Amino acid sequence: MKTRDAVSRLKRFEVEEKQRKVAEIETMIGDFSQMAQDLDRQIAIEQERAGVSDTNHYAYPTFAKAAIQRRDNLLASAADLEAKLSAARDTLSEAFEELKKIELLEERDAERMKIEQARAAELSAVAGMPHRVAS
Repeated sequence: MKTRDAVSRLKRFEVEEKQRKVAEIETMIGDFSQMAQDLDRQIAIEQERAGVSDTNHYAYPTFAKAAIQRRDNLLASAADLEAKLSAARDTLSEAFEELKKIELLEERDAERMKIEQARAAELSAVAGMPHRVAS
């Protein structure tokens, strides 16, 4: 019984840790997307200021070229994180299922213990002996 409690605590900790990891990845994806949007605005402003939107034009702003590269890198990183997020959600789901199985076993054990105690109380009452609860 005590080992099952320890396993249950361990599984709860694992689920909480995996939930934190999923939340962390989601936050990073959101941050990267926001940064990419900010860079898009900066690129548009720079293109409007320079009056050139063709990236191959000789007068195209260097800042805009660098910002486009940074934006593309951020979007690629966000896409990589999406794959990691999917995997993290899968592992979270698996850990949650394992935790549910352990909790069901604990509930079944508790129910069995109640039944055994009730049966012992009935037998003690029939025998006229005081009821002793086994620990």
